[in-house]
Amino acid sequence: MADTMKVLALHAVGDLRYEERPIPVPEPDEVLLKIRAAGICGSDIQRVLTKGTYHFPTVPGHEFSGEVVGLGKDADPALSGKRFAVFPLLPCRACEPCAMEEYAQCKHYDYYGSRRDGGFAEYLCVKTWNLVPIPDGVSFAEAAMCEPCAVAFHALGQFGVTPGETVLIFGAGTIGLLLAKVAKAQGAGKVILADIDPKKLDFAKKLGFTDVIDSSGDATEQVNALTSGRGADFVIEGTGVSPALENCLKCAATFGKIVLMGNPIKEMTLSQKAYWEILRKQLTLKGTWNSSYSDKKNDWVAALGAMPSLNLNEMITGKHRLEEGIAPFKHMADRNNFTVKEMFFLD
Repeated sequence: MADTMKVLALHAVGDLRYEERPIPVPEPDEVLLKIRAAGICGSDIQRVLTKGTYHFPTVPGHEFSGEVVGLGKDADPALSGKRFAVFPLLPCRACEPCAMEEYAQCKHYDYYGSRRDGGFAEYLCVKTWNLVPIPDGVSFAEAAMCEPCAVAFHALGQFGVTPGETVLIFGAGTIGLLLAKVAKAQGAGKVILADIDPKKLDFAKKLGFTDVIDSSGDATEQVNALTSGRGADFVIEGTGVSPALENCLKCAATFGKIVLMGNPIKEMTLSQKAYWEILRKQLTLKGTWNSSYSDKKNDWVAALGAMPSLNLNEMITGKHRLEEGIAPFKHMADRNNFTVKEMFFLD
């Protein structure tokens, strides 16, 4: 093994450098992971181009997978040579949520790719606790999508998909498409995808989702036409904009379930008419955040276990090399370009 590696390091907003660094040495409770695939998340685009990370320089990237090529002194030798996805959150283990094993709500967490170096590198030292085994038949690229896939599992798990019911998803981006794939795999009778971008709806059709609607206005009539007038049993708001929230309430069936997961772009408002929908239909609303990763519930293990039947490779719209630097981020940020999941592949 060489002594140095290539990384993409963010030195300031907009200053992403392809540079050489020494290969790190794992701490006792870590392994050295040779990274094989790393997905570019929408949050990575913001970190690189507009928001920055918590300190500079930082290697971004929190969606990645690889194989163990080095061991800390306390790491199990059986880990050597094995393939893993990586849960990127490192909990403090001292706060109340951590005591409940609700690590996504940790008050003082660390995080690969934003608060510490992440996966846009040839190698990374990773805590053994954060390693999730990749099943046979699942590629490194698919495993690198475990983070958004686990988020989808977690959102659907707020209520659970009842076999045969209609699931309506507002937002047909990466997470929306993953939600649709998982909902279908879990037995939904009908999956409806709604978005204002015709390119996203066309891509959803290519993936086999025939029930897609343009939600740029009131979507109630279109949803009613697809559900014999009763509305959707399970609705997910995945955009973080007020019009989509209004549509969720209007399109839900009486006694329907609604999960709110879209990060708000700005202040969320609700009309009086839409608020009445909650009351008169006796709707149940729940929020969702991140994913569960503990002994009592592990969305990551569930997501990886389901991947052989989900065909996630068809969602990859761009394959990149680290030496391309900032170019893939600018490409994704340009709304004239259509992308779903862009990914770095490493030898």
